[in-house]
Amino acid sequence: MMKNYVKEGQKLPLFGVGPYIVFGMAVITVIGTVLFCYVLNVGTLGMPWAVIFRIAGGIFMAAGVAVWFTGSMRSGMDDNIAENKLKTDGIYACVRNPMYSGIWFLIFGASLMWHNIFLVPIVVINWIIMSIALMNTEEKWLEGLYGEEYLLYKKE
Repeated sequence: MMKNYVKEGQKLPLFGVGPYIVFGMAVITVIGTVLFCYVLNVGTLGMPWAVIFRIAGGIFMAAGVAVWFTGSMRSGMDDNIAENKLKTDGIYACVRNPMYSGIWFLIFGASLMWHNIFLVPIVVINWIIMSIALMNTEEKWLEGLYGEEYLLYKKE
C-alpha cells in the first residue's frame, strides 16, 4: 500500500485507499453517463423532472463539497493521523468518513444533472463499492489500531 506518512511512528497512511475509491466511482459514473445519455440515449427525463433533478443535483453537490471540505480541511484530521489518535469530534461525530461521503454526494449530485433515470442505480453501485472497500481496508486498519475505542465509535 502507498506510504505517505507524515512522521516516524505514524501507523495509518494520510490518504489511505481514498484516491482509488474515488477514481473507481468517477470512472463508473462517467461510463454510465456516456452509455445511457449519449450512446444508448435512453432514460433521460423531460420537464419538470429535468428541473427537479438539476436542483437536487446542485444541492447534493454543494452538500458534498461542504462535507468533504469540513472533513478534510477544517477538522484537524491530519494531526490526528500523525499522532495516531482516533478522531471522533466535529463532523466525525456525525459520519465516520466525511471525505468519502462528501465525494459520494458530489458524484451523486453530478449524476442528477443529466436527469437520467438509469444513472440512479449507478449511485447505489458507487455506495456499495465505497462501503465494501472501506469495510475491508480502512475500517479494519482502524479497528486493529484502536480496538474497543473504534468499535464503540462505530456503534455511536
